[in-house]
Amino acid sequence: LSWLIPLVALLILIDSRGPVFFTQLRTGLTDNPFYCYKFRSMRINTESDSKQATKHDSRVTRLGAFLRKTSIDEFPQFFNVFRGEMSLVGPRPHMLKHTSEYAKIVDHYMIRQMLKPGITGWAQINGRDDISIEKKVQLEQEYMNKRSTLFDIEIIIKTFTNVLFSKGVSH
Repeated sequence: LSWLIPLVALLILIDSRGPVFFTQLRTGLTDNPFYCYKFRSMRINTESDSKQATKHDSRVTRLGAFLRKTSIDEFPQFFNVFRGEMSLVGPRPHMLKHTSEYAKIVDHYMIRQMLKPGITGWAQINGRDDISIEKKVQLEQEYMNKRSTLFDIEIIIKTFTNVLFSKGVSH
């Protein structure tokens, strides 16, 4: 898919002003922060490190909506995988602000920091944005208990199935 990056980059530059890539500090393994890469799907704004995207977020560009729905915006996270900061499957990395907030209000939240964050995960294919943070943590604990190569393959296959049938995967 090496052709994908220049094509998406060109489309982003045509669609709106700003950089092609969006980088944001996220919480990684053992609570270590790292810069997570994504294709930029929003207009440049001052809330990107404090406000999570919502379903009909006015900051999302027309192209960005497509990139997010198809999860193409997540493709640059393969660079994070190559750098050893993320894995293919694991808990999705949260903004530093959200990690700090959730750790105070959700029981066992920080257990997720025992695994490398993933591009996709058990919680993403079982509800994504439609479930509470408490349910996500429960699903992540379930993943930790069932974790295996076959389980990861099942999650990857379900991720592709969700994307193909326009359910999206993670954000």
